[in-house]
Amino acid sequence: METQKLKGQSALVTGADSGIGKGVAIALAQAGAKVLINYNSNQESAEEVVAEIKEKGGDAHCFQADVSSEHDVQAMFAKHLELFGSIDILVNNAGLQKDAKFIDMTLVDWNKVIDVNLTGQFLCSREAAKAFLARGVVEGVSRSAGKIICMSSVHEVIPWAGHVNYAASKGGINMFMKSIAQELAPHKIRVVGIGPGAIQTPINKEAWETPEALDKLLELIPYKRIGKPEDIGKLVAWVASDEADYITGTTIFSDGGMTLYPGFEDNG
Repeated sequence: METQKLKGQSALVTGADSGIGKGVAIALAQAGAKVLINYNSNQESAEEVVAEIKEKGGDAHCFQADVSSEHDVQAMFAKHLELFGSIDILVNNAGLQKDAKFIDMTLVDWNKVIDVNLTGQFLCSREAAKAFLARGVVEGVSRSAGKIICMSSVHEVIPWAGHVNYAASKGGINMFMKSIAQELAPHKIRVVGIGPGAIQTPINKEAWETPEALDKLLELIPYKRIGKPEDIGKLVAWVASDEADYITGTTIFSDGGMTLYPGFEDNG
């Protein structure tokens, strides 16, 4: 078991039944936090994450909720407080893609991505902030009253043709994160964005599952490797700890250099 930097704390991770969310949930549990695993539809996978955490000596439960539903989100937070008594860390990870050329993109697919990726973060962050404000700082647990971690993407700064709804949602997350960080900082609540680059998860399997696809992807990554969910998990666990207590209102990119615009590395 790794250093228990988050011992005595509890965390809610949305979209934690697979991919980055799973990696984050496991890392938080390894750091000592009790974790509520949110999922939308795949209960079996969520229960497998819970079992994996418990096998390693951690404490975890799972709960079904659509983060774009106010009713579901409020029920999820009520369950979290029932299970753990309080909440210390929210990781807004749930997200999806509905890709299409811009002129072919339907309003339904635009709205779905914005609703889950951006509005879901608003709903969850609002409930977390209410809980943090009601409790305040607990001495001996954390120097802050609470931590909100907003999972974004390199595409909050890198345009992405064919994915305008996704890129717009991530750009929105950046300004949402900064704005609530500014508002909540005086209350000792930290808000930090995480911007993953290419991470080996089911959502982007086509980009790495064959040697040819992986080679093409690596052209965009100066560090010449694809990221793993545990790369993001370890970063989130650190950001949520008191070691990062002076960090708020910024996005930390974990991308192997993708935001360095590698197309210009040979002078453009």
